[in-house]
Amino acid sequence: MSKQLLKQTQSSSSEARTVIKSVYAQEVSEGVGAKVRRSIGSGELRNLSPFLMLDHFKATRGSGFPDHPHRGQTTVTYMIKGMSKHEDFLGNEGLLHPGDVQWMTAGKGIMHSEIPYYDPSEDPATAVDPEGMQLWVDLPKEQKFVEPSYQEKKAKDIDMVKLSEGVEITVISGESHGVKGFVRPIGGCWYFDIKLKKNGAEVFQPLPEGWTGFIYVISGRLQIGDDTSIYEKHNTLVLSSEQGQEGVRLIRPKTETDESSQEDAETRFILVAGQPLDQPVVQYGPFVVNTNRQAMEAIQDFRMGRNGFEGAVGWESKIGKEFRA
Repeated sequence: MSKQLLKQTQSSSSEARTVIKSVYAQEVSEGVGAKVRRSIGSGELRNLSPFLMLDHFKATRGSGFPDHPHRGQTTVTYMIKGMSKHEDFLGNEGLLHPGDVQWMTAGKGIMHSEIPYYDPSEDPATAVDPEGMQLWVDLPKEQKFVEPSYQEKKAKDIDMVKLSEGVEITVISGESHGVKGFVRPIGGCWYFDIKLKKNGAEVFQPLPEGWTGFIYVISGRLQIGDDTSIYEKHNTLVLSSEQGQEGVRLIRPKTETDESSQEDAETRFILVAGQPLDQPVVQYGPFVVNTNRQAMEAIQDFRMGRNGFEGAVGWESKIGKEFRA
C-alpha cells in the first residue's frame, strides 16, 4: 500500500465526513411510462444546494422523456445500463451507452428529448432496458441566463483509478488519487462512480472542504467511516461538511457469510460534491430561477418563444415522434 493511500485510509474521524441524513428513494412515475427513484427534490430532501434533484431512472420500450424545456440549471445524465438517445433544439444529438455521461447546461433556455434506444438487431426479449442517474445542479444567479451548452463524454475516455484493495473509482469529474476528471462546466460538481469489489474493501476519498456532498447506493452494502450503520441500495446519504473534514471513508462491510456468495452483490455507488450557493431557489417544474417573477417569466417566455426559447417554436424532436402519433 502506498504511503499516500495508507494516510488516506487511516485518516482520523475528525478529518472524515459522516452521514447526517439518509433518504430512501421511493419509486414513482415520471415522463411517459418511465420510473424514477427520486431522493433529492423529494419532500424528504428538498434543499441540498447546489443540488436540485437526483433521479435513478429506468425506462422501457415505449416510455421515456419526450420533448420538454429547461431553464436555470445543469443536468448531468450518467448511464448505468442500456442506451438512451438525446436530441435538442440546438441540433445536438447523442447516443449514451453504459458509462457515458452527458452534461447539459440549460442556461436561459433549452428544449430537448430523452428516449430509450434499442439496437434493432437485438432480440427484444433479451434487450437491456435503459437505467441511469440524472442529477440537476443549480446555476449561480449571475449565470442563470447564459447560452445553453451540451457536453458528452464516452466511457472509454473517462479515467478510472484501480487500487489493489479491490477499489475502482471512475473519475467522471473532480480529482481522485492523482487522477483528474474533465473540467467542470458551469453548474458542475465532482462526480465519482465507485465500486468496492471485495468484502472489507475501503478507501478515503478527499472532497473540497465545505462543499455539499452526498452518496447514492446503487447496489450492495456500504458503511461510512466509524459508524456501524449499514446502508443498502436506493439510499441517498447526505454527508456532513464541517470545516476540517477533508473527505469521506468508504467501506464495504465484512460479513460472516460465505465470501463467494457476497461477491455477487457488488457495492457500487456514486459520490458527488458541489459548492453550495447562497441564493433563493424558486422552481416551477423544469424552470429553476431565483424569484417568483422570474418563474412566471420563464413560463411566458416558453409559451411565447422568446428570451432563449425562440428555438422551441415549432420544434419537434425526431426521436420523440412516436409520442406524438
